[in-house]
Amino acid sequence: MRIRATVAAVTGALALSAFAVPAAQADDSAISRADVAKVLDSAHAVSGKSGARIAAAEADAPYALDASFSNVVVNGGKAIVAGTSKQVTVPTTFTLTHAADVDIAAADFVVDLEIYRGSYDSPDNYLFGDLYPTCTPVSTTVASCKGTIDVRPGEEELLNSDAGTWNANAYAIAFNGQDPSAEDFDITKVGYAEVAKAGTTKVQRFSKLTVNASPEPVKKGKTITVKGNLTRANWETNKYAGYTVQSVKLQFKKKGTSTYVDVKTVKSGSAGALKTTVKAAADGYFRYNFAGTTTTPAVKAAGDFVDVQ
Repeated sequence: MRIRATVAAVTGALALSAFAVPAAQADDSAISRADVAKVLDSAHAVSGKSGARIAAAEADAPYALDASFSNVVVNGGKAIVAGTSKQVTVPTTFTLTHAADVDIAAADFVVDLEIYRGSYDSPDNYLFGDLYPTCTPVSTTVASCKGTIDVRPGEEELLNSDAGTWNANAYAIAFNGQDPSAEDFDITKVGYAEVAKAGTTKVQRFSKLTVNASPEPVKKGKTITVKGNLTRANWETNKYAGYTVQSVKLQFKKKGTSTYVDVKTVKSGSAGALKTTVKAAADGYFRYNFAGTTTTPAVKAAGDFVDVQ
């Protein structure tokens, strides 16, 4: 299990990785996340800045690597939606531009894209991929990179307060044959480049929505009661809980047609309960439709057919 990153545990965004059980790395990589954290901690201590970070040319700090990042996209531009237990793996893509003398194919060259919640200097949480991204050269100075973000909500990686907007952090490190575990490790021979805000994404709590219209069948003009429940993942209990005080649309699709039309808006109550009444007019399907929020994705219930006689 990877240990959840907390602001109280560390100083500096990438140092968070040192407190996690090292994830499996790409087969040709000899660098662990603890090795990466050693370089990043040193660079952050020297720079004392947030935002785009390039190490200063001072003793006991990595040198400024000629590399930059662009076209950063997390999960194809869609939100990362996590339930209560199942691991979620989403893709990341970005472009790495570098000097011609930077050997991105070296076993000890590392590039990564991670996401964090809160401020860069004191993040509330941090998520990354089990493997480092792989970069494919498209020229002598440009590479197209692909990676993942792996989320394990069932292993205490997320709190409910983590739902919302996250920032993406990108970095590249060229160890150039230096061994971080060796006594003669010379960090000044290690190259480093980093961008703290390379992009954004959303992490959301998976939502569920039900509907039940009754009685069935019903005589025309009589009252139909439409009930339902709006729930979403609770990452702290690993169960689903009601999403209260939310506006949800009741919709109806007449038999033989293909389009749902809005009937009325209902507010979710205790435990996310939904309840309203309508008059029976024609055979068709009722459903609830939730538009979603920043923290919770949109969801539609499957239609419930009512036979009007």
